[in-house]
Amino acid sequence: MNALWIAAALLVAGFAGWPVTALVFRLARTIDDKADAAKAAEDRRRAAEDPSADVTVDPPPADGQSVDGELTAAAEPPPSGSTGSEPVAPTQRILRGGAIIGILERLGVCLAILTGQPVAIAYIVAIKGLGRFAELKETPVAAERFIIGTLASMLWAAGTAAVVKVMFLS
Repeated sequence: MNALWIAAALLVAGFAGWPVTALVFRLARTIDDKADAAKAAEDRRRAAEDPSADVTVDPPPADGQSVDGELTAAAEPPPSGSTGSEPVAPTQRILRGGAIIGILERLGVCLAILTGQPVAIAYIVAIKGLGRFAELKETPVAAERFIIGTLASMLWAAGTAAVVKVMFLS
């Protein structure tokens, strides 16, 4: 019977964690959008009070827009000397494979807790961080998304494992 509960915990942690993580991303984006709107309104209010002030409100960047659930960044302009006839992709995907990595991460965290080896979670985080280091260093938006996704995934997996361990495996 324990094997059944462990299998159920792994399925719930690994695969039900994806919509939970997506919801957390949506919530984070909503909060960011509200903060951006409040800042823009404040800038407009200041500009109306002091017309001589040089207040510039930049439009939100194209970086960070979602394409098929993956984070994107604006493509680099064509190299100088280019004829311009070469097609240039409008966006470049970053943090590719995040959904698969997230599933594996949640499975690993859940299994580590269920087997009484929580130190294995440190290995999972280290492997994930080292694998993404170059992208995270160059792209602040990717780093923020990485942190949010990692925390949401790990909390979901740890919570699932803890509930199953306490309720069914004690």
